[in-house]
Amino acid sequence: MLTAWCQHGTLMITAMRRASRLFEIIQVLRRARGPVSADVIARELEVSKRTIYRDIAVLIAQRVPITGEAGVGYVLERGFDMPPLMLTENEIDAFVLGTHWVASRGEAELAAAARSLLAKIEAVVPEELRAFVLTPTTSVAPVAADSDIVSANDLRAAIRSRRKLRIVYRGNDGQTTNRVVWPVLLGYRDVDRILAAWCELRQGFRYFRTDRLLVSEVMIETVPERASELRKQWKAAMDAERIRYLNEKS
Repeated sequence: MLTAWCQHGTLMITAMRRASRLFEIIQVLRRARGPVSADVIARELEVSKRTIYRDIAVLIAQRVPITGEAGVGYVLERGFDMPPLMLTENEIDAFVLGTHWVASRGEAELAAAARSLLAKIEAVVPEELRAFVLTPTTSVAPVAADSDIVSANDLRAAIRSRRKLRIVYRGNDGQTTNRVVWPVLLGYRDVDRILAAWCELRQGFRYFRTDRLLVSEVMIETVPERASELRKQWKAAMDAERIRYLNEKS
């Protein structure tokens, strides 16, 4: 009886691992911009090429639109959608950790959204994976509630709508300045948040701690740059600043 139960359990684990691997293969092909060889897939998933050949054949038999052949490479046709919640154990751990982090550190609206998202995932994941949501392997340390005056929800809304912000900011010296900024992104750190933006006063990209924002008004005037271009310029400026800092340290 015990032997039969163990054999049954082993078969279930093997089947779950294979199902997970099949979806991982699809994910590899979805990320690729061209044909992917079995050798590349095998190295990423840490299995043999023979296993990949066999799994590709199974996927094609299940009408997954994969084209190509051994020795050439495989391509997943555009427009194919996987069942949305076939997640691996590690993916669930990552998701749960992320939502718990946001729930404990995000502003009220974002924290509530994280808890709602977690409940939705819990309700629809397959039964055999639900335990990984209910009893996660990870944890997030609690932090004190934020003391921001300005709503982070409003800041995120301004970024999405590409609106300029008129702010009153308290600097390190305690002095306040009135500025107009082009918001780029809102960065969430462990115990506080920072707004990355182009500052019209300083004519450059700056970081503003949200707990030092005394006033923030969303303006009617829109940011003249496209969001992608502004983000590109911000990243280039930050990369240059990082290189300059490292050169000064060396």
